Amino acid sequence: MTTYRDAMREALREALNRDDRVFLMGEDVGAYGGCFGVSRGLLDEFGPERIRDTPLSESAFVGAGIGAAMGGLRPIVEIMTVNFSLLALDQILNNAATLRHMSGGQLGVPLVIRMATGAGRQLGAQHSHSLEGFYAHIPGLRVLSPATVADARGMLWSALQDPDPVLIFEPIALYNTEGELAADAGAVDIDSAAIRRAGTDVTLVSYGGALRVAEAAADQLAGEGLAAEVIDLRTLRPLDEKTVLESIARTHRLVVVDEGWRSVGISAEIAARAAEYGYYELDAPIARVCTAEVPIPYARQLEEAALPQPEAVVAAVRKAVS
Repeated sequence: MTTYRDAMREALREALNRDDRVFLMGEDVGAYGGCFGVSRGLLDEFGPERIRDTPLSESAFVGAGIGAAMGGLRPIVEIMTVNFSLLALDQILNNAATLRHMSGGQLGVPLVIRMATGAGRQLGAQHSHSLEGFYAHIPGLRVLSPATVADARGMLWSALQDPDPVLIFEPIALYNTEGELAADAGAVDIDSAAIRRAGTDVTLVSYGGALRVAEAAADQLAGEGLAAEVIDLRTLRPLDEKTVLESIARTHRLVVVDEGWRSVGISAEIAARAAEYGYYELDAPIARVCTAEVPIPYARQLEEAALPQPEAVVAAVRKAVS
């Protein structure tokens, strides 16, 4: 068994070994080993030229990463948690995402930005955001959220082959989770959603940390004789709507499970596309199970109450099939 954290570290090690242009930069990624221990040991292995600790200025080091990418390198920039990415928003939105368009295709920014996202670790409202939907709104970016150990291991190298900027959102709650990882595990597809569980009665669409909630709900529903098909979006921009629509055509019901807030988020986008392109396949209203529209509480019981839980998903499915 391999932890999600260790899978990410192996992905970094592979990238650094395979391509001399790759380097990692961010706050505490070197001597400290990363805020969540992902890069532990890499400084000793690759040295300070390839594993670079930066000042506490997200705008500065994301900007440096953009410049390095334009200069022919393949930087991996780590932002400690997603809320800190807002301090580099000008660099991400106005520079990284737009330079290919504004240069008429002459300039690309092959930059990978990694950041921890989501709640579940009692880090308080300022460090528990799920802002993937915000970045998925921006043309010019590719947005990934690995939900499994295999994807944590395989998405990074695929992202580094993209000629344009890629954001990888790593759910904080998954770092300690374990999963099977093949000895020859390597790069994975970052264009398509994955059907994690086949079913015929309802489609559960999720991604990132909320995938565990959808899968736990599917287990409970199976005990009630209901077969839920579980889809892991994996890539939030560009969105693989084809896989979702094909599943709806089989099950005729849709429940979206999203750790983001309900309003103007990924769940809303999935529901809208299902209504636009799959309306006549639906036998029941679309349901969404999302995080409560409040700043994430610190207290454990309140944090759990605010986040999507399997029981809420099961209740939504029961209503859809009734």
